[in-house]
Amino acid sequence: VQLQASGGGLVQAGGSLRLSCAASGRTFSSYDMGWFRQPPGKEREFVAVISWSGGFTDYADSVKGRFTISRDNAKNTVYLQMNSLKPEDTAVYYCAADNAGGLQSRQQWYDYWGQGTLVTVSS
Repeated sequence: VQLQASGGGLVQAGGSLRLSCAASGRTFSSYDMGWFRQPPGKEREFVAVISWSGGFTDYADSVKGRFTISRDNAKNTVYLQMNSLKPEDTAVYYCAADNAGGLQSRQQWYDYWGQGTLVTVSS
């Protein structure tokens, strides 16, 4: 599976962005999909995950109520809708695919990674 993240950019605090992650390959619908982010000078961290069916999701506490993960298996794409953005959301955002399932938040469970897209939130 190859993943291509897009949709990052510069936005003011309180604004919104929608990230997309397009996947190649016929097995996309069998993977749980996650979003992670790496703020400047910090470790990469979990943001959100969605089950292969789209029926289950999980979020980091820092984004609950503001971010929504979704997927369209017909389009081989997973999305991250980000609302009420804060300067601390500034990071490179990565999408990743997990073949094992279980709504994993730990990076080591993920088999494939996209290249990242930069989100900058100005105050």
